[in-house]
Amino acid sequence: MGRVFINKDQYFEDVSEIAWNFHIGGYQPAQKWLKDRRGRVLSWDDIGHYQKIVKILSETDRVMKEIELPLD
Repeated sequence: MGRVFINKDQYFEDVSEIAWNFHIGGYQPAQKWLKDRRGRVLSWDDIGHYQKIVKILSETDRVMKEIELPLD
Protein backbone atom coordinates (compact mmCIF):
# COMPACT_ATOMS: atom_id res chain seq x y z
CA MET A 1 0.00 0.00 0.00
CA GLY A 2 2.49 2.62 1.13
CA ARG A 3 0.93 6.07 1.35
CA VAL A 4 -2.56 6.86 2.61
CA PHE A 5 -3.44 10.39 1.56
CA ILE A 6 -5.63 12.48 3.84
CA ASN A 7 -5.64 15.42 1.43
CA LYS A 8 -3.79 16.37 -1.76
CA ASP A 9 -0.60 17.27 0.13
CA GLN A 10 -0.59 15.20 3.32
CA TYR A 11 -0.41 11.48 3.85
CA PHE A 12 0.59 8.70 6.19
CA GLU A 13 3.70 6.89 4.96
CA ASP A 14 4.35 3.14 5.14
CA VAL A 15 0.80 1.96 5.84
CA SER A 16 0.95 -1.72 5.02
CA GLU A 17 -1.71 -3.32 2.86
CA ILE A 18 -2.28 -5.78 5.71
CA ALA A 19 -3.14 -2.96 8.15
CA TRP A 20 -5.21 -1.05 5.58
CA ASN A 21 -7.33 -4.10 4.67
CA PHE A 22 -7.49 -5.74 8.13
CA HIS A 23 -11.07 -6.60 9.13
CA ILE A 24 -12.54 -6.62 12.61
CA GLY A 25 -16.15 -7.65 12.51
CA GLY A 26 -17.73 -5.94 9.55
CA TYR A 27 -15.35 -3.04 9.08
CA GLN A 28 -11.75 -2.09 8.41
CA PRO A 29 -10.48 0.05 11.32
CA ALA A 30 -7.64 1.79 9.45
CA GLN A 31 -10.10 3.00 6.82
CA LYS A 32 -13.06 3.66 9.12
CA TRP A 33 -11.05 5.77 11.56
CA LEU A 34 -10.07 8.17 8.77
CA LYS A 35 -13.55 8.20 7.20
CA ASP A 36 -15.06 9.09 10.58
CA ARG A 37 -12.81 12.18 10.68
CA ARG A 38 -13.42 13.34 7.11
CA GLY A 39 -13.51 17.14 6.94
CA ARG A 40 -11.67 17.61 10.25
CA VAL A 41 -8.15 18.85 10.83
CA LEU A 42 -6.18 16.09 12.54
CA SER A 43 -4.33 17.10 15.69
CA TRP A 44 -0.89 15.78 16.57
CA ASP A 45 -2.60 13.43 19.03
CA ASP A 46 -4.90 12.18 16.23
CA ILE A 47 -1.91 11.54 13.98
CA GLY A 48 -0.08 9.64 16.70
CA HIS A 49 -3.21 7.65 17.49
CA TYR A 50 -3.66 6.65 13.84
CA GLN A 51 -0.04 5.54 13.62
CA LYS A 52 -0.62 3.33 16.67
CA ILE A 53 -3.75 1.85 15.08
CA VAL A 54 -1.80 0.91 11.95
CA LYS A 55 1.02 -0.63 14.00
CA ILE A 56 -1.40 -2.60 16.20
CA LEU A 57 -3.32 -3.95 13.20
CA SER A 58 -0.09 -5.16 11.58
CA GLU A 59 1.08 -6.74 14.82
CA THR A 60 -2.32 -8.40 15.35
CA ASP A 61 -2.08 -9.97 11.90
CA ARG A 62 1.41 -11.27 12.68
CA VAL A 63 0.32 -12.81 15.99
CA MET A 64 -2.79 -14.36 14.43
CA LYS A 65 -0.60 -16.11 11.85
CA GLU A 66 1.47 -17.67 14.65
CA ILE A 67 -1.53 -19.16 16.44
CA GLU A 68 -2.22 -22.77 15.58
CA LEU A 69 -5.70 -23.97 16.43
CA PRO A 70 -6.71 -27.64 16.50
CA LEU A 71 -8.70 -28.48 13.41
CA ASP A 72 -10.74 -31.35 14.95
